[in-house]
Amino acid sequence: MDKILVGAAYYPEMWDESEVEKDIVRMKEAGVNCVRVGEFAWGKMEPEEGVFDLAWLERAVDKLTAAGIGVIMCTPTCTPPRWLLNKYPETRIVYADKTRTEVFSRCHPCKSSPVMREKNRIITEKLAETFGKRKGIIGWQIDNEIFPYNEGCYCENCRKGFRSYLKEKYGTPENLNAKWGMQRWSLEYKSFDDVIPPVRGRWEHPSLQTEWIRFHCKNIVSYVNEQADILHRYTDAPVGTDMMATNLLGYYETNEKLDVVQFNHYEPAAELPRTAFCYDFLRPVLDRPFWVTETQVGWNGSTFANNGYRPAGSCYMNTWLPVAKGAEMVEYWLFRAHPNGHELAHGALFNTAGRAYRVTQEVARAAREFETCAAFLRQSAVRAKIALHYSSTVVKESEYAPMLRDFNYRETLIERFHKPLRRHNVDVIDTAHALDGYEVLVSPFLFAADENDLPARVAEWVRNGGTWIVGPMTDIMTEYASKYTDRPHSFLEELAGVYETYDLPVSNDVYRVRWEGGEVSPLGTCFAAYELKGAKALAVYENGEFEGLPAVTECAVGRGKVIVLGGVPSGDALLRLVGLPPVAQASENVALVGRSGAKNGLIALETEGRAGYVMLDGTYTELLSGKKYSGRAELAPYTVLVLSLIHI
Repeated sequence: MDKILVGAAYYPEMWDESEVEKDIVRMKEAGVNCVRVGEFAWGKMEPEEGVFDLAWLERAVDKLTAAGIGVIMCTPTCTPPRWLLNKYPETRIVYADKTRTEVFSRCHPCKSSPVMREKNRIITEKLAETFGKRKGIIGWQIDNEIFPYNEGCYCENCRKGFRSYLKEKYGTPENLNAKWGMQRWSLEYKSFDDVIPPVRGRWEHPSLQTEWIRFHCKNIVSYVNEQADILHRYTDAPVGTDMMATNLLGYYETNEKLDVVQFNHYEPAAELPRTAFCYDFLRPVLDRPFWVTETQVGWNGSTFANNGYRPAGSCYMNTWLPVAKGAEMVEYWLFRAHPNGHELAHGALFNTAGRAYRVTQEVARAAREFETCAAFLRQSAVRAKIALHYSSTVVKESEYAPMLRDFNYRETLIERFHKPLRRHNVDVIDTAHALDGYEVLVSPFLFAADENDLPARVAEWVRNGGTWIVGPMTDIMTEYASKYTDRPHSFLEELAGVYETYDLPVSNDVYRVRWEGGEVSPLGTCFAAYELKGAKALAVYENGEFEGLPAVTECAVGRGKVIVLGGVPSGDALLRLVGLPPVAQASENVALVGRSGAKNGLIALETEGRAGYVMLDGTYTELLSGKKYSGRAELAPYTVLVLSLIHI
C-alpha cells in the first residue's frame, strides 16, 4: 500500500444511519482512514435462514468510501445468529463434561460441524459476491481471534475427527503406543476407538494433550482456508484472519494461504517494549508488511477495566511502534464505545456520545506524521541479520510436557534473549522459516528441533558461514512430546562436537561461569554440562554440581560455527556471542529500528515514558522536525525520531 493505514473497528449495525454519517465526520477529524466492519453482524445480514439483507451494509460502505475511508470487510462466522444455533444445536461446541454450550456470548461454533461449515460458506460467499469487487474494500478479515478456545470442542464430530487424524498420522495403534510410550502404566490402546480426548486439569498423557491441540489447530487452518478459497474467487484485495498473541495456533500454518498477517494485541502501556517481540515475529511470517487489526486505545476490559487508562503519550507510541517495526496498518478497538452489551467497560476513540478522548488526538497526530514520513516508510524496510527461533510446537510442548517448574517459554525468550538484542534488528521465526540471509541464528529452548527438515537445513546454513547459538534444552524431545532413548539429542551433539554428560533442569538458580578471557558472569534457567568432542570450551562452571565442566562450547563447522549454551547467559555475554554491531547505542528505554532500502536510516522510539537518548554515528535528517542530528540525540518521554541518513 502507498500509505500507512490508521483506523478502528466500527459497527454500523449498532447505530442509526444518521449516526453513521456523523461518525464518518469524526473519523476524518481523528485521522482515521480505514475501518473494519461486519465481523459480528451475521444476525442483521441474515435475520432469517436464507433471507439476506446487506443493503444497510452497502449503504455504510458507500458512505465510508465516498469519504475516502478504506473498508476491511469481515466474515461474521464468529457470531452465528441465535436462530441458527437454536435450530441446529449440533453447531455449538461441547465441553469436556459433555454439556453443549448455551447461546450466551460468542465463539459458540464447532469448527468440525458440517452444518456450521456449510452455513459459513453460504454467508461468506454472499458477502464476497456483494463486496468482492466493490470500490473501497481494501481487505478482508476471516472470522475473529480464532484459536482452540476451552481446549477445543468435545462433540462426537471432533472425537471422530481426532481419531481419524491419529490413524492417518500413526497408521496403527501399535505405532502410536510405541511413539507415546503407552506401555507405561499399562495405557496401551488396542484400537483408535479407545482414544479419549484429554481433559484440562487432569494428569493426562502429554503426547495425547499435544496431539489433541494439534488436531484442533489443523481443523482451524482448514476452517480458515475454506473461507479464504471463497474470498479469493471474488476479490483481489488481501485476505487475512486476525490472530491473538498466542502461538498454540501456529502463525505459519494458519497464514500459509492468506495474503497478510493480521494481529490483535492488548498489552498495557507498561508492556509496550515487550510488544516489539510480537512485531519482530509477525514481520517474517509472510515476508511482507503486517496489519495490527486490534489494539487498545484506552482502557481494556470485557467486563471491567483491567488494563487501566494509558498515560499521556503512550497511545501515540502504541501507534508508531508497529509501523516502525514493519506494519502498514494500525487499527484500534474500537472507534465508538458500545452503549450496551458485554463490553461496556472497553475504551474507544470516541465515547458512546461521540465525544473524543485525549488519546484520540494522539492517534490523529501519529496519522499526520505517517503522511510526513510516507516516502521514507515506503522506500525502506526492516532487514535483520539475526534470527531468533520461536516454535509453535514448543509452545504446545512447554504447555503440556513442561520440563521446568514455573517456566514460561514465551516470557523467557522475551526477557532473556529478545530483550538483550533490542539494539539490533531481529526476526523472530518459526522453524519452518528459511535461514537464507541471516548471519546469526539463536535457538533457545527449542525442545523439538527435528521438524520442518531443520537439522539438514541448519547444518547446511552453518557450513556456509552461519553462527548457530543453540540451547539450552534444545533438541531434547520429539514432535510426539517424548524424549530420545539412545542419546539426549537427535542431532545436536554430532553437529556441535559435544557430549552431554549432565543435565539439571531448574528454573530459578543461577550458577557462575568463567569465560575464556577470565570474566565471571551468571548462567541461569536450566543447566547442562559437556565433554568436548571437537568443540572448545568458551566458559566453564565455577560452582555447583558442574564445577570445572564446560558450560558454553564452540565448534567450527565448515565456514560457520555452532555455539552451545548449557544455560541462559547474561545479556552482555549473549551480545558478545552474537558478535554483530547494533543499529546504534541508546538508553535502555529507547527502541531502535534500522531501516534500509532506497532510503536508509533508523527510527528511535522512547517506549517507557521517561527521557532517553540515542548515539548516532552519522548525520541524519529528522523527518518530523526537519532538524539535523549527529552524535547524541535526546528523546523526551514517548517521542519518536525518524532519522533519514545523510552521510556516515
